[in-house]
Amino acid sequence: MVKAIFFDIDGTLVSFKTHRIPDSARKSIEMIRNKGIKVFIATGRHFSVINNLDDMEFDGYITMNGCYCLQGNDNVIFKKSIDQADVNSFIDYIQQKRELPCLFVEEHRLSFNYIDEDVKFLMSLLKQEMPQINDLDYYRDKELFQLTAFFKDSQEEEVMSLLPNCSAMRWYPTFADVIAKGVDKGVGIDQFCNYYGFSLEETMAFGDGGNDIEMLRHAGIGVAMGNAKEEIKQAADYVTDTVDDDGVLKALQHFGLV
Repeated sequence: MVKAIFFDIDGTLVSFKTHRIPDSARKSIEMIRNKGIKVFIATGRHFSVINNLDDMEFDGYITMNGCYCLQGNDNVIFKKSIDQADVNSFIDYIQQKRELPCLFVEEHRLSFNYIDEDVKFLMSLLKQEMPQINDLDYYRDKELFQLTAFFKDSQEEEVMSLLPNCSAMRWYPTFADVIAKGVDKGVGIDQFCNYYGFSLEETMAFGDGGNDIEMLRHAGIGVAMGNAKEEIKQAADYVTDTVDDDGVLKALQHFGLV
């Protein structure tokens, strides 16, 4: 019996085309919540920039790919920051060898070191206002939970060699979310299992991106959206339709939840 369902946002609950939750997904989520099934968000976003869920209510949030978990809107039940030595090593690299834009994510604040066309495009795609810019040295003594760094696949090995206590995951090709090693959305699921007392076998997760792979493998039932790449689909137990073609509703119907 499914007692908890975890939903990625971008490309899963929310369409990249319309920037909205399809009515079919909204209504089906309301139905499962009315049955007593708890519903959670599992996103790479910081809580402050979850701006596309309209007025929908959720029981909790896995944010920053598992590094910061909230029961309700304000009860922090888990957080894990990046090792400061890794942060300083990354800053040294940018200052000395290769300037690249990065969104530095603090507990209650987000800011860039600088902005280029890739950053502008992403902020436009996500319908987000541009955060402020800070000098790199500002971050040397700050607790950081995520580095959304704009480096290409071909640069990843070089950059991540400077961050031995971190891992990188992508849900869009122009950047990677860098977080503390050993943390992912699956770890976030564990936090809510412990908090509410349901088992992993009683969970379901929906996702479409590279940062959803561990969550889909970890949950009792992992559902990949039809718009996901093949490696994400391979990590899932079931592949549904795209977000724009009622994929959430169809999967919930397939498992007899609506």
